[in-house]
Amino acid sequence: MTPKPQLDVIGLVVADMGKALAFYRRLGVEIPAGADAEPHVDVVLPGGLRLAWDTVDTIRSFDPHWTAPSGGARMNLAFHYDSPAAVDAAYADMVNAGYDGHLPPWDAFWGQRYAVLHDPDGNDVALYAPASGG
Repeated sequence: MTPKPQLDVIGLVVADMGKALAFYRRLGVEIPAGADAEPHVDVVLPGGLRLAWDTVDTIRSFDPHWTAPSGGARMNLAFHYDSPAAVDAAYADMVNAGYDGHLPPWDAFWGQRYAVLHDPDGNDVALYAPASGG
């Protein structure tokens, strides 16, 4: 029997490593302080999934024809918070720090407090919590 694949890493291509890492640090992702000048960074998130960032130059070192996608975001990351108030606070903090708030927090019909930011490279980053706070 062939083993089933396990999602292990989500990778993002970034134009400016320092700007990208500052955004994710502010969201609470623990990233080593000296990583801003590295061409590749990855961290293990709670639960074991890894989140990785590569500069455009790194990607082009093995895929010289790589080009950035155009148009709207084609993927998003979603960060779970413990309460609707935590979503509201995180969104406000990020927007007050100058990051692009795409969709302010609202009570979504699917039962979550939900908001969407754009990271420095235009990726959608959702913040959510169960509407009941549980």
